Amino acid sequence: MEPVQAALWVVILLVVLALLFDFMNGFHDAANSIATVVSTGVLKPTQAVVFAAFFNVVAVFIFHLSVAATVGKGIVQPGIVDTHVVFGALVGAIVWNVITWIYGIPSSSSHALIGGIVGAVIAKAGAGALIASGIWKTVAFIFISPVLGFLLGSLMMVLVAWIFRRTSPNRVDKWFRRLQLVSAGAYSLGHGGNDAQKTIGIIWLLLIATGYANAGDASPPTWTIVSCYLAIGMGTMFGGWRIVKTMGQKITKLKPVGGFCAESGGALTLFFATFLGVPVSTTHTITGAIVGVGSTQRASAVRWGVAGNIVWAWVLTIPASAFVASIAYWVSLQLY
Repeated sequence: MEPVQAALWVVILLVVLALLFDFMNGFHDAANSIATVVSTGVLKPTQAVVFAAFFNVVAVFIFHLSVAATVGKGIVQPGIVDTHVVFGALVGAIVWNVITWIYGIPSSSSHALIGGIVGAVIAKAGAGALIASGIWKTVAFIFISPVLGFLLGSLMMVLVAWIFRRTSPNRVDKWFRRLQLVSAGAYSLGHGGNDAQKTIGIIWLLLIATGYANAGDASPPTWTIVSCYLAIGMGTMFGGWRIVKTMGQKITKLKPVGGFCAESGGALTLFFATFLGVPVSTTHTITGAIVGVGSTQRASAVRWGVAGNIVWAWVLTIPASAFVASIAYWVSLQLY
């Protein structure tokens, strides 16, 4: 096989691997989009995943590619990335996603990908090849996104409770069963808008590194954008059923009004982060919002032990995926 043809096949295989990660991202994070609307009984699981997938894909028409630009150009110094780095990053992220899916842990696919990029780049060229501002911005939002979700979710819950203080519980429940469809749709928009762009970013990184795209381009090829949004939508369609139970019931019990406030708080956080171009975790965001809603009832309404285990998964995600990615990088050097 000609060297040029062989190199093209490597790129094609890595693009397929990236789209597989994107599909897994949707599959893994589907619970974040549908957990509250399922746990409150507003939609059945099969209805909810179709609903969420639709809004995941529609997000392609709404959000600017700020997050894709951060992943594609804002994390690694120019000229460092090659096919081995991309392979290592994707394998590191996918392996960590599979491990957390098996154990039903709602970890962050987003930070698994960032950790994978970091681990593969350090294995090749050391920490100096990373762009500190992009890394620290992402790390900062590990803490900011759940706190912001917590604050917005609890604030909305308090506000709604005050506005409807003279309304009967049955009437409130009836209204918010309908309103929760709006909040769930908004959250799924934010999920698609932020998460699909991370895969767009790494494919863009690959295309620039292999000469199939120019570093000065304002955006990646259109096929990259469309395929990534469709892949995450398909992943959401198949859903992450093992995690739905944890997100929807184990942290705190939710009613439609609580689901509405959690989804709205989470959606606003995702819109804000996507506007800033920060790749954040939908898992962190919705967990913070759910905990915020539960804490407005009483502290005991939140199962803090479950929430604590989730936090440990957050802390471990970047170093764990980075470690796997560094090993995968060295393996790829032996393969091709």
